[in-house]
Amino acid sequence: MFRHTKAVLEKLRHVRLKCQQLPRRQRSTAAKEKALHYNAGQQIHGFTVKEVVAVPDLFLTAVKLTHDKTGAQYLHAARDDPNNLFSVQFRTTPMDSTGVPHILEHTVLCGSKKYPCRDPFFKMLNRSLSTFMNAFTASDYTMYPFSTQNEKDFQNLLSVYLDAVFFPCLREQDFWQEGWRLENENPTDASSPLVFKGVVFNEMKGVFSDNESVYGQHLQNKLYPDHTYSVVSGGEPLAIPDLTWEQLKQFHATHYHPSNARFFTYGDLPLEQHLKQIDMEALSKFDRIDPNTQVPSQPHWTSPRHDHVTCSPDPMAPDQSRQNTLCVSYMLGDITDTFEAFTLSLLSSLMTSGPNAPFYKALIEPKIGTDFSSVVGYDGSTKEASFSIGLQGMAEADSEKVKNIIHQTISDIIAKGFEDERIEALLHKLEIQMKHQSTNFGLSLASYIASLWNHDGDPVELLQINNSVTKFRQALKENPRFLQDKVQHYFKENTHRLTLSMSPDDSYLDNQARAEKDKLQEKISALSDGDKKEIYEKGLQLLDAQSKTQDASCLPALKVSDIAPTIPITPVLMSSAEGVPVQFCEQPTNGLVYFRAMCSLNTLPEDLKLYVPLFCSVVTKMGCGDLDYRQQAQQMEMRTGGMSVSPQVISDCSSLDMFEQGVLLSSSCLDRNVPHMFQLWQDIFNSPHFDDEERLRVLVMMSAQELSNGISYSGHMYAVTRASRHLTPAGDLHESFDGMEQVRFMKRIAEMSDLTQVIRMLPRIKKHILNPVNMRCAINATPQQVSESAAHVESFMKDVAAKRKHFKAVRPNIIQRPLDVLSDSGPSRKLVNDPDFHPCYMKTFFQLPFPVNFVSESVRTVPYNHEHYASLCVLARMMTAKFLHGEIREKGGAYGGGAKMGGGVFSFYSYRDPNSVQTLSAFRRGVEWAKLGQFSQQDIDEAKLSIFSSVDSPVAPSSKGLSVFLSGLTDEMKQGHRERLFAVTHENILDAAERYLCAGHKTCGVAILGPENDAIKKDPSWVVK
Repeated sequence: MFRHTKAVLEKLRHVRLKCQQLPRRQRSTAAKEKALHYNAGQQIHGFTVKEVVAVPDLFLTAVKLTHDKTGAQYLHAARDDPNNLFSVQFRTTPMDSTGVPHILEHTVLCGSKKYPCRDPFFKMLNRSLSTFMNAFTASDYTMYPFSTQNEKDFQNLLSVYLDAVFFPCLREQDFWQEGWRLENENPTDASSPLVFKGVVFNEMKGVFSDNESVYGQHLQNKLYPDHTYSVVSGGEPLAIPDLTWEQLKQFHATHYHPSNARFFTYGDLPLEQHLKQIDMEALSKFDRIDPNTQVPSQPHWTSPRHDHVTCSPDPMAPDQSRQNTLCVSYMLGDITDTFEAFTLSLLSSLMTSGPNAPFYKALIEPKIGTDFSSVVGYDGSTKEASFSIGLQGMAEADSEKVKNIIHQTISDIIAKGFEDERIEALLHKLEIQMKHQSTNFGLSLASYIASLWNHDGDPVELLQINNSVTKFRQALKENPRFLQDKVQHYFKENTHRLTLSMSPDDSYLDNQARAEKDKLQEKISALSDGDKKEIYEKGLQLLDAQSKTQDASCLPALKVSDIAPTIPITPVLMSSAEGVPVQFCEQPTNGLVYFRAMCSLNTLPEDLKLYVPLFCSVVTKMGCGDLDYRQQAQQMEMRTGGMSVSPQVISDCSSLDMFEQGVLLSSSCLDRNVPHMFQLWQDIFNSPHFDDEERLRVLVMMSAQELSNGISYSGHMYAVTRASRHLTPAGDLHESFDGMEQVRFMKRIAEMSDLTQVIRMLPRIKKHILNPVNMRCAINATPQQVSESAAHVESFMKDVAAKRKHFKAVRPNIIQRPLDVLSDSGPSRKLVNDPDFHPCYMKTFFQLPFPVNFVSESVRTVPYNHEHYASLCVLARMMTAKFLHGEIREKGGAYGGGAKMGGGVFSFYSYRDPNSVQTLSAFRRGVEWAKLGQFSQQDIDEAKLSIFSSVDSPVAPSSKGLSVFLSGLTDEMKQGHRERLFAVTHENILDAAERYLCAGHKTCGVAILGPENDAIKKDPSWVVK
């Protein structure tokens, strides 16, 4: 997987903590306490301990070691968390854009010395209970992380990962499949034209179909032009075909060596076992070398530079006449200076984050553009950090104006500085982020330290966040102009700055296609008839290898018997406040209180439904009570961990034609701020501000731009949502709220010159939604905080009781389901029942400026509690692993594809796929494959393991009890589903495939998002958008 720099490591934002989720393995001493007993200089299994540091801020003990023989660096974070993580990263510094580190990342996972079967990585997804498995290529490192809650599984995965990175097969066939190859369009027809194929080749075409990615890549290449950052580490599609198999093997030999490696482990498993296995299975077989992979400092420019690039026009852009981007990017200092990096990261947030930030006021509010440029703020993912500021969705004529505003705003910041309250609000936000406990803390830590450690910075120093906070406060105390001086130095006086503009070019896609065609012709013209014959024969050999059933018996595997037979019960207490149902769940939330409220949409008139997502996105951002929107934003930052409202469409567990519709209010705060949090909600309920058209326009433009930008990343989800639209009533509403219909609707709103009509809609929606009559609440907190929070919920409900309004439900058939499973007579969830819904077959094509497709076919099946649901879940996983992966990714060249089950719908999908209707044929062949029943008990067991790794994935304390609160999904229902999963047989799977997926039996929908397609346009059975 190719990682873009900015999206990867926004450092502090990623630090989340994680609590215990499962019963703890019995240990005599807590992991972090035990780790404190190590001493500097101590030797353990070929490693020497360098440093042992308690990090109370993050509830862990850091142990830093080096490997004696190879010099490999090692960091262990001992923490009482059963979700243990391993990661190994290599500094990878390509000097061309052939994508060699990215293609190598794919290829090492295709088989190794100890595990020579094809694709052990994907096979292990179905032979383990991993909570995470992946690999990432960044600009200057490649990382291989996994996590699991099972000790045996950890050792299995560690063995596979170590062998993959240090002793890969690197077969030429795997290079052709994963990287690039010349092959006949139809591999079985020697007369069909030669074309480029390859997984990474198509993945990168997909990456650069997104204008934000195009801009971000150019910005980095041009700001750091003198070394590895000047090239595309993921691979420039037209440069990828210049990479040879020999070059790939050479890059592995020089970069994938223990002397160039950094190992990270996290969790409550014993360090000694990790060290012993890593030394014995890998490191002991190597000697120390000088890898010579250091990234030199970028020479500082003596004068600023300007550049311009082009991109594809965006048909979904809010304003077709304003599609330019302009950004000024500054090179900052070395990221290994931990405190300086911390300071600049906070400074970036003060300058850009939220409506009180100077750049937000100066650039966003005048509505010169739709949003900040795609690259904005501090980026610490390169050796020297950068700060970028600019706009997207602007007119070319405003370029000089934007540049002047940026320079003037910097001068204003130097003159005025920042209000103390904003600095405190930011430090409060940091405190909450450190206390919040997430389920993937180990992975977050691995990402957090990766860049700094990659350049030989001290990862332990980076983890000691409170030390940086203390130092920051002291610096401000000693010099009130501390931050202004930084702005003066890094921005005002900095001559290493790049102004990069980007504009749409109507011929961009044609030029790209022509360049690819020329590249192809260049390759073909150099071929003799013998070469072409060899290509055809190699294509047949690859197809043959891809079509063979692989013997994976060499790989380690857990057994279904290793899975716990029962789930841990999550106790919840049902109560009420002023007649509003409240669910309390006592959890170790580390001093935080989490509040949710579900508000029904049953009384909302149908003509207002499409506006609900817009209402949700603006209701907490326009001011309330005595606060204008800036004051409201400040109070939310000072007093809460965030307040949000989101639309919800929840399928019923027992009927496909029933669903709940609502909006979910979510917020959290430190226990001392509970009254303030509820005061803010009270003001939003009682007196929200909706009348500021200028503020609304800013929010509308930003929302429409964000939706448009998201299509290229989440195209498969949009395709699945659209394909499911006409299959269930819930699917229909889901498309309205989260699908292409909502994207197009927001585009229309953004194009309106007068938003008066929209402003009139918002109070109408509010009186139906923010109404205690149609509401239920949930609190997750520690036992002491639960009792205190109950009083505040009661007070909040009293204060908003005057807003109670009894409206008649719009739909006639409302079914009540009890909230308390122990009491049928208590409060209930009110579900919409649509007995007259008729599912229908619909094929929809969205033509978009992408060189790749996103394809989906969805089939109406059965709800969660149905006896066949578990069989369909197993079928989806097994079909993905045993058939669709080979057809769609290996043979078809798509970045991904498979099948999944959810919401009563069985969905096939592909992601960044060079094919369109051919992939629909692959879906149908998948059904035929399932009907033949030529799969083994081992295949079924592997599918079950894969499902249970998801079913049993950790749940954060903040989210415990939410499934019963939102969906009515009780622990008893989950246990029933679990038992049905265990019981699924070969016969059950055959029956489910025949009953639900076969032509004539199925009700399905199809959707494709992709480039112009003549075959579809000529086919009258398609609806073309």
